[in-house]
Amino acid sequence: MSKPARIPLLPVEEARAAADEAGVPDYMAELSIFQALLNHPRLAGVFNDLLASMLWHGVLDRRLRELAIMRIGWLTGCNYEWTQHWRVASRLGVSADDLLGVRDWQHHNGFGPTERAVLAATDDVVRDGVVSAASWGACEREFGGDKTVLVELVTVIGAWRMVASILQSLEVPLEDGVAAWPPDGRAPSSSDS
Repeated sequence: MSKPARIPLLPVEEARAAADEAGVPDYMAELSIFQALLNHPRLAGVFNDLLASMLWHGVLDRRLRELAIMRIGWLTGCNYEWTQHWRVASRLGVSADDLLGVRDWQHHNGFGPTERAVLAATDDVVRDGVVSAASWGACEREFGGDKTVLVELVTVIGAWRMVASILQSLEVPLEDGVAAWPPDGRAPSSSDS
């Protein structure tokens, strides 16, 4: 690890014990984010339940969810979020070209109107804290007014924006041996957002 977290990371065995107490799957204790959050087991449990409900039981298309999360990681300069979700999205079959496309989604030819609506809404929330009327209208059209999907979309964007803030505020490091900013190590600059 390069820089220590602001909150000491629990050793893996201690994190596993706290995870058991909190109802968090043991394998999550291997992640730096949970080694930090499990300093507060009850909160870590609620946090895990919220994210897991969208990751494993969500109604929003997984690819769209991951594109939104990657965009949040890029806009906020959150290396941990970008790096973890690069792996998640890749395992789900999202192409590297599309993942890199979120860096400058307005000019990426691989995105159609649905991806563009989701990414515009993501930009709105990260920059202004709210989805604009124009982006909301585009999302409503693209999702056929499906209230369940629209609520989940806004929750995904808000939740992973919160995750980026937690990661950066606690200065949670990448796990040992994990390379930053895949696939090319390029981090965002102020001109990228």
